[in-house]
Amino acid sequence: MSSHFRVKPSKASSMIGMIAGVLFVIIGIAFVSQIGAFGIIWTVFAIIITGYHALNVFKKDGVSSYQADFDSEDNHVSSDQDYESKIRQLHRLKEDHIITDEEYQKKKAELLYSKW
Repeated sequence: MSSHFRVKPSKASSMIGMIAGVLFVIIGIAFVSQIGAFGIIWTVFAIIITGYHALNVFKKDGVSSYQADFDSEDNHVSSDQDYESKIRQLHRLKEDHIITDEEYQKKKAELLYSKW
């Protein structure tokens, strides 16, 4: 089963990025008439960068910088307590006559085999 998680900048770095973006937007607007097409491109990119950082500052989810995918089955590490609790639960099922002795032995063997 594949899972993923998203990584986004911290609130502090996004705040700094937003403030810097606003300054670059102001510079872009102030010099658009003097620089021409470059000034327009500069201003558009500054607005995009400012918006990106503003979303991370003001929204809980924000916008992630990157996404990492991983296979959760390969990365799942069970502790000894997990096995112990599973076997104890299995034993209770047998004692309560919910499963048969054969089912208990088979499942117990599966659990013990998967541990080692």
